[in-house]
Amino acid sequence: MPGLGNVELGQAVAMSQLEGTKKTKKVKSVEVAAAGSSPVVASPAALEPEKKKKSKEKKKEQAADGSKDGVSEQLPKASSQQQKKKRAKHGEEDVAAEEFLPSAKKLKTGKVLENGQVKENGLPAAVAEAFNPMAVSNFGISDVLREKLKSKGIESLFPIQAQTFDAVFSGNDLVGRARTGQGKTLAFVLPILESLTKTGQAQRQQRGRAPSVIVLAPTRELAKQVHADFEFYGNAVGLSTVCVYGGAPYGGQENAMRKGVDIVVGTPGRVKDFFERGTLNVKTLKFRVLDEADEMLNMGFVDDVELILGGVDDVTQVQTLLFSATMPDWVKKIAAKFLKPSRITVDLVGDEKMKASANVKHLLLPGHYTMRTQLVADVISCYGSGGRCIVFTETKNDATELAGALKLGTARALHGDIPQNQREVTLAAFRSGKFHTLVATDVAARGLDINDVQVVIQCEPPRDAETYIHRSGRTGRAGNTGISVMLYDRKKEYMIPQIERKAGFKFERIAPPQPADIAKASAETATGGVLEVADSVVPLFRPAAQELVKATGLPVIDLLAKALAKISGQTEIKRRSLLSSHDDATTLILKSGTSMYSPGSAFNYLREFLSEEVINEVRRMTLTVDSMSAVFDVPSRLEKQFTAEHDGGRFTIEVAETLPQLQVKVDRGGEDRRSSFGGRGAGGGGYGNRNSSGGYGGGGRGGRGGGNRFGRR
Repeated sequence: MPGLGNVELGQAVAMSQLEGTKKTKKVKSVEVAAAGSSPVVASPAALEPEKKKKSKEKKKEQAADGSKDGVSEQLPKASSQQQKKKRAKHGEEDVAAEEFLPSAKKLKTGKVLENGQVKENGLPAAVAEAFNPMAVSNFGISDVLREKLKSKGIESLFPIQAQTFDAVFSGNDLVGRARTGQGKTLAFVLPILESLTKTGQAQRQQRGRAPSVIVLAPTRELAKQVHADFEFYGNAVGLSTVCVYGGAPYGGQENAMRKGVDIVVGTPGRVKDFFERGTLNVKTLKFRVLDEADEMLNMGFVDDVELILGGVDDVTQVQTLLFSATMPDWVKKIAAKFLKPSRITVDLVGDEKMKASANVKHLLLPGHYTMRTQLVADVISCYGSGGRCIVFTETKNDATELAGALKLGTARALHGDIPQNQREVTLAAFRSGKFHTLVATDVAARGLDINDVQVVIQCEPPRDAETYIHRSGRTGRAGNTGISVMLYDRKKEYMIPQIERKAGFKFERIAPPQPADIAKASAETATGGVLEVADSVVPLFRPAAQELVKATGLPVIDLLAKALAKISGQTEIKRRSLLSSHDDATTLILKSGTSMYSPGSAFNYLREFLSEEVINEVRRMTLTVDSMSAVFDVPSRLEKQFTAEHDGGRFTIEVAETLPQLQVKVDRGGEDRRSSFGGRGAGGGGYGNRNSSGGYGGGGRGGRGGGNRFGRR
């Protein structure tokens, strides 16, 4: 069998690159701030209209078939006439696609022998790398940094990193936009380090030197993460880094800058302090970077950021890089004010409706606030797979109380009132696996880059879609998949369509974990605990086990099952509402042969065979989307009265095993009377557990209810 020729191999490499650009979604837009300036597009291929995809794929198949037969087929062009007209319509000029594509576009080709070995004629040593345009070896990254990347298991760049490297390394200002968790940090760390090395910055080690790079991050956690990356890779090329942030002493940070440092990473407030004191000299910067620029606005750093960016003497000698997951108006204004007119915009989100991470499964779970603690614990048990979990609350007090209400030692709180040194200890313990559940406010929504977070739980809908996007982005990072579960009650149900519309996705609505689900997950955990018992302990308990088998007469397997149930705490099975997660509540579905125009129609059906006293126990009556059925909760003790046979045959009532799609009730003023499980009394507290009095009918008229929001008195 003859080997592939030069032309055929070159086509195969190019085909792979073209496929890679399609999958990773190249640059979508180029901003032009000044009239008459010509934009630079990193990949015109990404601008192809959707209707060209099938034709393009067909051509690629033909090209591949032609290569096998030894026939050279011309590859489809990355830009069509229709695209040229479209760009011309918007004032954009067509440019060569190669200019800022990964360097793999310029690979030399050679012959491949039958056994797959490559001759020494310019082709990369590993053929596999030639077929992967995202491979680290295809970029202008030095050997020493390649080795550092390899030590962390990184052999290919992510799309945002690949599409920005050449642009930054070539000296351009840049706006980078990608979904959270897609590697934006290394997208500026790598080209900045290579640029400084190229210009001899590593040899400029005189004491008291001004920094060449300043990176602004909105939170201490993100600043420390960025600093860690610069320190890890920068030390390898002889460049020093310091991290400055509030909540820590000034002395150590100030001394580091007085000695001379190449890169300063910090939060705007602390950086501004050093700038105004004269300790930080930004006049001769080579790079200034805004990371998570959209959050700067949310946290009130607008004036600080503009003051710091304005401290450069000669703006023509500094590169400005702006990275963000979303693009509010302020970010666009900053880009127009401080970035050069020839800036490049690498936008991997663009006008797509889907703004949240595509690697995350977005689940929506109904849950009355009185059941939050138990519900959170059950979600962790069923969805956490024994891995790390981050739970988000809206307030610092909620985070502290929820962390305390969960099982002792399994959860810790993280919020702004906790001293900085304790926050660092908590994060270090979370990363190392000393505990698996972190209960946090939005202080942790930015900057936490922990790749193996299995599930994110949001205790209630956040204030806006952007917050949801950043919270859910704490899982499903670095190419992994994850689960985001958002809890809601009737009061905030109206916010769900707003989040779906702005974030561009639909939640998958799920029912609360049922006893069978919880028992299965708990049994797996308990089984693991049993297997951890040392063999030397077994003889001490064998007599008691033998006596138990003899006394009960039960099969050994049944006794073992009982033991696992006891260990896991599942000693009693109770039904749980699918609508509110309350225990001892059963969700029923009434199916009618005709449309119902309001919940009152369903109540009229119930009055045909039930007394008013029983009907008053109904809660959360809700119509399905097709108006042909109604779903509601009743106390589990009354289940048989509702499901018993009745005359007429115009409707049926049965236990709902899953929730159908329901009509969303806009209820901003609070829950209606029928959706309140506390009756007319005070009911239970917010995050009560199964033993709190915030359950079905808790409190009653004038009742005291049960303690605080987490079921404590």
